[in-house]
Amino acid sequence: MSVAQTNLGQALHTDLYQLTMAQAYWKTGLIAEDACFYMHFRENPFKGGYTIACGMAQVAELLENFAFTGGDLDWLGGLTTPTGAPLFEPRFLETLETLRLTLDIDAVPEGTVVFPYEPIIRVLGPIMQCQLIETALLNQVNYQMLIATKAARVCQAAGGPVAEFGLRRAQGPAGGLYASRAAVIGGCASTSDVAAGRLFDLPVSGTHAHSWVMAHPDELTAFRAFAEASPENCVLLVDTYDTMNGVRNAITVAHEMELCGHRLGGIRIDSGDLAWLSIQARDLLDAAGLEYVRIVASNDLDEQTIASLHEQGARIDSWGVGTKLVTAYDQPALPGVYKLSATRTPGARAWTPRIKVSEQPRKSTFPGILGLKRYFGPEGFMIGDMVYDQELSPVGDLIIDPHDDLRRKDLSEGRAVELLEPLARNGALVWPVVSALEAQANTHASLEGLHPSNRRFLNPHSYPVGLDRRLHEQREDLIMAARGLKSL
Repeated sequence: MSVAQTNLGQALHTDLYQLTMAQAYWKTGLIAEDACFYMHFRENPFKGGYTIACGMAQVAELLENFAFTGGDLDWLGGLTTPTGAPLFEPRFLETLETLRLTLDIDAVPEGTVVFPYEPIIRVLGPIMQCQLIETALLNQVNYQMLIATKAARVCQAAGGPVAEFGLRRAQGPAGGLYASRAAVIGGCASTSDVAAGRLFDLPVSGTHAHSWVMAHPDELTAFRAFAEASPENCVLLVDTYDTMNGVRNAITVAHEMELCGHRLGGIRIDSGDLAWLSIQARDLLDAAGLEYVRIVASNDLDEQTIASLHEQGARIDSWGVGTKLVTAYDQPALPGVYKLSATRTPGARAWTPRIKVSEQPRKSTFPGILGLKRYFGPEGFMIGDMVYDQELSPVGDLIIDPHDDLRRKDLSEGRAVELLEPLARNGALVWPVVSALEAQANTHASLEGLHPSNRRFLNPHSYPVGLDRRLHEQREDLIMAARGLKSL
């Protein structure tokens, strides 16, 4: 059972319309139809140039634990339509009781840099099963990708260790847990969330708050008491009353600790002009021979504020980031979507590509059993991604912008790698268990392969993602047919 769930079955972590559609598939005989769905998103968050793949481990968990419990089915059996009739038929609920997922799922590994409109998860199997996991899949992956991306941006700006400590401001217990996991995958060195540390094997960090200082007669007494209680994990919060006086008191305690064979780990500043205060604090610490004492900064930080502090010459060694990280303060949601791209009748070998044609061209989908190739240029940087239909052999290495077919790029100079990797086959997991720290290493490596022009915060260069020529032609034909038009 998911760490964020209560005694509810995993299968109820969904929207009602998934279940009403499932019953309709069952009643109309489509339950045995095979389908292919894929997940993608339409814009990088935070006006940035990239997104970090995250949450796939929870998709695996969903697959392993998916089941309707007896209590789930009893509750569903009590739901009624607006006219008072039972919403679900008893025989359909009996089908759900014995349902076990037999899906094939492929996904981009966690920590991989991904971009708009490309398939990051592909699901194949009975259409009803594909439909039933949609909401839970999107819920986990959208949120964790958002937080991992925010963390990557914060860590990029920081250039030094970042501790995530936003639990008290997170959107509930589950939000806190998964935000901590995603933040570490995005690059954070640790989290303050003890439960997340245990559940996901994350490094945890933390020392004391202002209340510790306020609980003692004076600041120096509080610092001495904490140093005595925790000499190997001592970072003193110096801004409870007067920051510079707090630094002087910390210096006194640091020298006393040295006499006992210990070292003060650092001081933390949580308010005021962080640039000016850190510079003054560094001067005092260095003059006292305490060059080894780190300066930690916190106080509603995000990547923009951290970048500004660096520009101001701040002398900060590490950072504590909370609210604006775990809540993705400036963009609270990643609008990832899950779309049907192909169907196949029982016993048939060939797939029928499917397309959604929208009044908004950018919402039109890609048809087929979608694959994803990434090309790396001679200098080792990514130069473009190709989306293609696995049922159609790609023609060459040309990609075509799906929203402007006059924008094309030849990737033939590059080395291509497949990005989608098997997560499950016939409902059984084949993806090796990867820790959050291993995924973090993938994030670092993936970002290293992204050109600096794509990583910058202000007006990042757009990374090319395009369709293989055959997929482009198939899509154009399906759009024309859907609109009742004939090819020229």
